[in-house]
Amino acid sequence: MGLNAALSMAKQSLEIFGTGIQVSGQNISNAGTPGYIREELVLNAADPFRQGALVLGTGVEVSGIQQQIDLFLETRIHSANTEYSSIEERNLIYKQLEAELRELTEGDLSSGMNEFLATINNVVNQPNSIPDREFVINEAEKFAAEISSLRLRVNDLREVQSVNVENLVKEANELIDTIIELNPKISKLEASGLLQSDAGALRTQRYTALNRLSELIPIRYRERTDGAIDLFTGSDYLVLAGSSQKLTLETGTDRGVVTHEVLLSRTNSNISRTGGELKGVIEGRDDILGSFVDQLDTYTSNLIFEFNKIHASGEGTAGFEQLTAASSALDPTATLNSTQSGLPFQATHGSFQIKVTNKTTGLSNTTTINVDLDGIGADTTLNSLSAAIGGVANLSSSVSTDGRLSITAGSDYEFRFSNDSSGALAAIGINTLFTGADSSDIQINSVVQQNQQFLATGQGGGPSDGSNAVLLAAFAENPVDSLGGISLDGYYEKVVSNIAQASASEAALSEGALAFRESLLGQREQFSGVSIDEETINVLTYQRAYQSAARLVSTIDELFTILLNI
Repeated sequence: MGLNAALSMAKQSLEIFGTGIQVSGQNISNAGTPGYIREELVLNAADPFRQGALVLGTGVEVSGIQQQIDLFLETRIHSANTEYSSIEERNLIYKQLEAELRELTEGDLSSGMNEFLATINNVVNQPNSIPDREFVINEAEKFAAEISSLRLRVNDLREVQSVNVENLVKEANELIDTIIELNPKISKLEASGLLQSDAGALRTQRYTALNRLSELIPIRYRERTDGAIDLFTGSDYLVLAGSSQKLTLETGTDRGVVTHEVLLSRTNSNISRTGGELKGVIEGRDDILGSFVDQLDTYTSNLIFEFNKIHASGEGTAGFEQLTAASSALDPTATLNSTQSGLPFQATHGSFQIKVTNKTTGLSNTTTINVDLDGIGADTTLNSLSAAIGGVANLSSSVSTDGRLSITAGSDYEFRFSNDSSGALAAIGINTLFTGADSSDIQINSVVQQNQQFLATGQGGGPSDGSNAVLLAAFAENPVDSLGGISLDGYYEKVVSNIAQASASEAALSEGALAFRESLLGQREQFSGVSIDEETINVLTYQRAYQSAARLVSTIDELFTILLNI
């Protein structure tokens, strides 16, 4: 090898080792950059050549600057991201729901129920005490407000999740746009003539976008020969060659709350529950919070009906002269045990009694009103019930245009109710304490609210009769057929217990999924992360090699000088 060839090889070495120092310096400067992937200068021995009988080397050449990344490991991390993000969102929503239930505090429904029933117990021994009777009504109003407040708070949580869905869709679309923009830039930089080098910073940006996108929805990708990628979610594409599609929202309502489903813009595939944060948020909104709303409605509707059935069979300290039902029927010609009637509750086959009293003489007349709902012959409707009541001496009855039953006593007469075995009075809202159908509209009957005398604490035994109050105070412990034979208290305790157990289970799953993801990220850090010590050694190695190449140049220069002076 001549001096010129040796000098050329030394010059090439200087450039290469200088590049190596630059690559290591790039790694060191980005050691703290989140998501940065370590770059490595790939060196190979240059092709030798034959000179006579000798085969001489030509130094070193650069194959490229390539990122150190395990694509299989990246795929596993993306799957772990999707799984963990979905579970963690559900876990957070369970925690939020538990906070709103306020169990073991003064604001929980269990305490509200106990305080309400305690005021009824006070009336048992003093049914004629006006302050105690008013206290019952006040506590009932407070308890109803607590139920409504809980429903509103859970609805607020659900609305927040719908906003989260909007934000996640917006973020996902921005990440897809980022990948679309980076694809041609990477392809251009990695085009032939650039020593097969990776477009490091741009690829890092794309890997970061993919990593975040995998937390939102499940994804998979494949890299093309030009460095661009095709991106998929499930069996649908997001980015494919020159085509792409985004996430769109389909708006609807569920249990009184505005909700969103997530579709793909071109294929219209529903990806709301395929995985990731999007799945966790939507499941939390509809399955966790939505299911609790259903359970709260079940609890509240049974509370209203079971309490009102007892209350409607009792008497207050005064009779009614005129009374209008709190509930209205959409179809007064429909039977009282059919949903077509539009009443919030359905009556059963049975009867109730109306006692009409002459206020001057004190003489009373009790009439039994049959509620025929056995399915044989003509069953009772609101219209036929009104006609039966109107047939009682000194009473008139009618159904208003909005489907409310109204009863009016004759001059100097009043009426009371008792022994309702059909639940018809509670179904149509006659002589009741609570109104409404579920947690969204539970309130106190204005008739009782405005006059404590109509609080039905007795069963016709006079002012000191608290026999109905005894039944009312124990109603929450009675088995309820529609709840599978358990009591209201038992049902709510079961609901709260199930939520606590599900929350604990979700938290355990979240911890496990997080640990698995962290282990994968640890592996990624070992393979793709920057080690300051290692890069410092690389810099020193390239520096020494650079110095050696520079010394070779200096030696060749001396030899040239000697030759020129000969």
